[in-house]
Amino acid sequence: MKLAWRTFARFDAPDYSEEGIINFRNFVRDDTLRKMFVAGHYQLFVAVCDGKYLGMISLREKIHISLLFVDGDYHCNGIGRALIKFVAEYVLTEEGVDRLTVNSSPYAIDFYHRLGFRDTHKETVADGIKFTPMELRL
Repeated sequence: MKLAWRTFARFDAPDYSEEGIINFRNFVRDDTLRKMFVAGHYQLFVAVCDGKYLGMISLREKIHISLLFVDGDYHCNGIGRALIKFVAEYVLTEEGVDRLTVNSSPYAIDFYHRLGFRDTHKETVADGIKFTPMELRL
């Protein structure tokens, strides 16, 4: 979760209100969330090189990307794309579903569009968090 917070603070926070920043920080620090990961309610996949966490992606409800973050020093190296590709193959073969959904931050919209995600609704704000709901058909 440290990777998620550091990356959010550097790249996403400038697009959010103080309320949104506080709510995101509380979300990634939440002990209940940690327990949900440990219990397997969220799947968590990481990209690691030489013992360093370079990226992470988590799935909620089998199809929803809830956290995708790549260390800012490693942006534009294909790590995010590789994580999406891995998770797409995982949900097809292991979960038997043919789509992924995500609530994209303003910072990541172009990234998701380049990978084939399409907006399903216009930008929304909930609890100070701005996002655009998207879907990728696999």
